[in-house]
Amino acid sequence: MSAGALMQKLGPRQQRGSKPRCHWLTHGARKDVAARLTELAADPLVTVTEKDYWLPDGFCRIEEAKLDSEPNLLPSDADRDKLRKWWLAVGPNTPSWDIACTCTIADNKGLLLVEAKAHENEPFNTRSKSCKNHQRIGEAISEANAKLTEQTELCWTLSRDKHYQMSNRFAWAWKLTEIGYSVVLVYLGFLNAREMSNIGTPFADDNCWKEYVKKHSQHLFPTKVWDQKWTLHRRTFIPCIRSLTTPYNAPYE
Repeated sequence: MSAGALMQKLGPRQQRGSKPRCHWLTHGARKDVAARLTELAADPLVTVTEKDYWLPDGFCRIEEAKLDSEPNLLPSDADRDKLRKWWLAVGPNTPSWDIACTCTIADNKGLLLVEAKAHENEPFNTRSKSCKNHQRIGEAISEANAKLTEQTELCWTLSRDKHYQMSNRFAWAWKLTEIGYSVVLVYLGFLNAREMSNIGTPFADDNCWKEYVKKHSQHLFPTKVWDQKWTLHRRTFIPCIRSLTTPYNAPYE
C-alpha cells in the first residue's frame, strides 16, 4: 500500500504533527520496528523484540493505547482492573498513550510508554471533566506523589490541577511499578515539524525540546529525575527525554 493510502487511514486533522510520526515509527517489518523502539529507549537495560506488542501498530491498528483495556499490553485482568479502579470512580476514560510497547527492562517485564509532541502548542493539560473522576484522579495523583517523594528522597509536587498531563504520566508509571512492571517513560519530541508552524512553534533541535520539557517538569520534580534509573517497588523506572527528526509522510518507505 502506498504512503498516501496509509495516511488516508488517519483523519484529516491527524495527518500532521506527532500522530502520523508515531504511526510511521511503528510501521514496517517487526524486526525494524523493534529496533527503532529499542533505539528510542537508548538504554542497555531495555530491549524490544519482534515478539513484543506495540500500539499503535503502524497503520494496522491506529488507536492510541489505554493500558486498562489492552490485554496484549497488560495480560492480567486483575492488573487492568486495579489500574482502572485506582484512577476512575466511573466510566472508561483512562489516559491514552501515543505509543505503548511491551519490553524487557533489566530482565523484568516492562513497558515502554511514549508521550510525543511536535510543536509547542500541543496540550499538556487536558483532563477528565467528570466530578466523581476528578476527585478520584486527585487522590491517585496525590498517592503517587507521596510515594515518589518517599521512594526517591526528592521533592515531588505532582498535581491534578496544574501540569495535569505530565503529572498523570508519572503517576501511572509509579502505579505500574507497584503492580510489578518496570517502566521506561519517554518524552519524545519530533523536530522540525514545519507543517505545524501555523499552529505552534516546531522544535528546532534536541536542546529546544529538552528545555521545553524541563520547563514544564520543573514545577513537579527536580530536573535530576530525568535520564536516571530509579528503583520503585524493586522495579526499574527510567524517565527520559528523546528527540527524532522524522518526516510526517513516509519516512521509512
